[in-house]
Amino acid sequence: MAVVDVLNVTGDKVSQVELADDVFNVAVKGSILHEVVKMQLANRRAGTACVKNRSDVSGSTKKLYRQKGTGNARPGSIKSPLRRGGGVTFGPHPKSWAYKVPKKVRKLALKMALSSRLAAEDLMVVDTFGLEEIKTKAMVNALSALKADSVLIVTDAEDIKLELSARNIKGVKVIRTEGLNVYDILKYKKLLLLESSIKGIEGRLSA
Repeated sequence: MAVVDVLNVTGDKVSQVELADDVFNVAVKGSILHEVVKMQLANRRAGTACVKNRSDVSGSTKKLYRQKGTGNARPGSIKSPLRRGGGVTFGPHPKSWAYKVPKKVRKLALKMALSSRLAAEDLMVVDTFGLEEIKTKAMVNALSALKADSVLIVTDAEDIKLELSARNIKGVKVIRTEGLNVYDILKYKKLLLLESSIKGIEGRLSA
């Protein structure tokens, strides 16, 4: 098992913790990470783009001008796609871009993402932030001491003080173990785990 130092909010070592090899020491394959990240981004697409067809455009059905003698083309509907203000041909309509990758592949990709952060020495473990109040400045000072400017913080349970203190800091996101995902792990430069969240992560991925 890999052994990682546990730090306090001032960046000092207070203890050590062991990380399970079957979760944090998995061979990384870029193709699997790419496939899962691509799936996550596709599932986030709104798919709400929509145009009006000629049947959706409001307008009169009156013939625009006489059929012959004007030298112009034969007048069709004012709602024709060929006319300004008419309907759109083959335009986008609401659709879902979502698709699924097998559950085993998603779980493996999550292990790979965690393993890549540990291998790159971008994974930190903190005992607790221990914020007494909702204070952005206190959070900034703690992250500065830990030398983490772009960081994903993982907690084991709801922590309102921590979440609200970090919410306005650019490049910082707080997430709970049940919401941990490949995209967010790879998006941020550092992964910061609260010591209490490690059991939850290993329990979720070891099963």
